[in-house]
Amino acid sequence: MACFRHFTPVVLLSPVPLTLPSCRMSQVELPPVERFISSSGAKIYRIPCEAFPQFVAFVYLVLEAGPPTLIDTGSGYGNCTSHVLAGLEAVHDAFGEPIGLEQIERIIVTHGHIDHFGGLPVLAEKTRAQVGIHALDRRVLVAYEERVVVATKALRVFLQWAGVEPQLQDELIAMYGFSKRHVRSVPVDFTLNDGQELDGMRFIHTPGHCPGQVCIMLGDVLLSADHILQRTTPHQAPESITAYTGLGHYLESLDKVAHHGGFDLALGGHELPIENVYQRIEQIRQSHMRKLERVRDAIRGHDGPPTIRQITKIMYPNVKQFTVLMALEEVGAHVEYLYQLGELAVTNLDEVEKEENPPLRYAVI
Repeated sequence: MACFRHFTPVVLLSPVPLTLPSCRMSQVELPPVERFISSSGAKIYRIPCEAFPQFVAFVYLVLEAGPPTLIDTGSGYGNCTSHVLAGLEAVHDAFGEPIGLEQIERIIVTHGHIDHFGGLPVLAEKTRAQVGIHALDRRVLVAYEERVVVATKALRVFLQWAGVEPQLQDELIAMYGFSKRHVRSVPVDFTLNDGQELDGMRFIHTPGHCPGQVCIMLGDVLLSADHILQRTTPHQAPESITAYTGLGHYLESLDKVAHHGGFDLALGGHELPIENVYQRIEQIRQSHMRKLERVRDAIRGHDGPPTIRQITKIMYPNVKQFTVLMALEEVGAHVEYLYQLGELAVTNLDEVEKEENPPLRYAVI
């Protein structure tokens, strides 16, 4: 019997190539489908898909924990959904599970980011499965078009406060909206709550990276989604853009998971399995402490109180295209947290009072 310490990999043969908007072709080498068995007896199949060009995400099929359940759905972009379907076929053919798309009865979305729910409209229609998500991300699914408009407006205001040049604002907003055009609203059948137990799954609400982010406990295995990743420190954005995000919420959520004992393995939405969950939590926390110090140093060393845009140029001088936006949000989340703690002051209050959304300039107190 395979377990998470000794599993049987199955390589997806001839992964479907992804057609890019520029008509270039990309074919990422997908990792194998893998099986893990938790101490509760749940069988967890990790299915890879190319969520965006050269960016791999994982969908999880959970068996022996209530009805057959799909955790997340990929992005729905390009051939991501084809990869998910190929993974389900591998579970059937290589592992001998009597499972197919028509047997999926439940889909749980760990959080409202497009690489985790973009494939939901197609998969929900094909399976007729019941769909669940945390209440704070429910509206992302049921009123997707509304959320895109509201979030885009909030992002525009943030970019203005950050001191981003008007032309770059337009470019970043355009890139932000591009990947969201293929998704549509879908109904939600049930919502998830912190501490809720469902067929051997226990949900931990971990806001920060996303408002409704949940981790899922299955015995000694934690499905950590994007809350805890093996290599990357999960991306943070300011709470001024979306409530229940922000570094403060994220650090509190890290503590919440750390206080749960008994995890021998964490499986994230991206990257490799995490064998020492608690050590990884501390590594992520220390990474954020270092970033906070870098923000302080950048402000102290700047010629005059800088904007978030100017701090970002110091900390991430080589970012390009969409990663410019991610860097701005990451710096913005850390600046916001220091400001919330009372360690920073806004120095240009006259401009803030008299002008509409002027760039904010910061000094270390």
